[in-house]
Amino acid sequence: MPDKPPCLPDTLVLPEKTLLGCGKILTLLPECARFGHRGILLHGAALTSGRILNDLLDRAPPGLAVLPFRHLGEEPTLTEVTKLIEAAHHHGAEWIAGVGGGSVLDLGKAAAALFHTTHPVSDYHDGRAIEQPGITFLAAPTTAGTGSEATLNSVLTNTETGAKKSIRNIGMMARVVILDPDLIASCPSPVIAAAGMDALTQAIEAFTSRKATWLSDQLALQGVALISAHLESVYRDPKAPQSEALLTGSYLAGVALSFARLGVVHGLAHPLGTLYHVPHGLVCAACLPHALELNRDAFGDKYRILSETVGADLITRIGDLSRNLGVVSPFAGREVREREKTIAETLASGSTQANPKAITRADVEWILDRLFSPA
Repeated sequence: MPDKPPCLPDTLVLPEKTLLGCGKILTLLPECARFGHRGILLHGAALTSGRILNDLLDRAPPGLAVLPFRHLGEEPTLTEVTKLIEAAHHHGAEWIAGVGGGSVLDLGKAAAALFHTTHPVSDYHDGRAIEQPGITFLAAPTTAGTGSEATLNSVLTNTETGAKKSIRNIGMMARVVILDPDLIASCPSPVIAAAGMDALTQAIEAFTSRKATWLSDQLALQGVALISAHLESVYRDPKAPQSEALLTGSYLAGVALSFARLGVVHGLAHPLGTLYHVPHGLVCAACLPHALELNRDAFGDKYRILSETVGADLITRIGDLSRNLGVVSPFAGREVREREKTIAETLASGSTQANPKAITRADVEWILDRLFSPA
């Protein structure tokens, strides 16, 4: 890792507008109207449990034709992206607005970016370049964790092959992002814990990535500071005033990773999450302490900086935080399934390739052995 990373990444893409504060979600459809009169309001189950969905639709400007589309749950698949694209075409959509967790946002940004493509979604999942720009995407996260509202990639699963990987494209960047603490006020505590640990992992990995720049360092480190300081308070009370700071930290981590990429935790998270059907944030929380130990020497002075930022030795603080959040490893004491496939997918991952230490097969086996050993 260079001592003085370049100031800027070679490509700098940011949301056009970011709105932060309680009640800002009610401005979503007026913002959408700037991009056309017809669009899709993509959402998860949580949005239908209260008044928010109806309140949003009641605030739609006159003449705006909005088609609500509910995400089925679980992680987004190529099949669901295809169905959303078909619905958007049938509706004549000019934009897609996603209100939900990372799965909802990844689904929405993929459908928006692939709207004008002519090949099956699986072709783009396998690396085909997107030929032309899609339609506008707008994002409002309902969890403080994935950072998907600020990234250029969509993580999708091909249910036929089991492959879980990203499609990356500039067109996936949201034009408008709304960070509203009211959206996480009813979020279950286990979801807050898992999402928060995902965001913290992203911030740490972006800060220590071999692709890090001065700019990504500033964003990632502030993300680490905000998330580590406020995650426990929001876990105990999702309506706590610290939720705005937590949302901000998650957003900054997302911006940082979109420039700097990540590390071996996220290289492992995709195959392990798919094999064991474990939520992504929980996989990250389980893998993070082992990855920190593996990478500690490669971090150089950044380990000290991170420790100072969280107010304790970094590995110790991560362990304490996980325990305080009730995070329990879903892998301890279990059998390692499909070891060879897991190792191959981890080594091939773009996240792994950005890890500060050059990761070998032996390194992946080292993490797996510790991850699956009895607690």
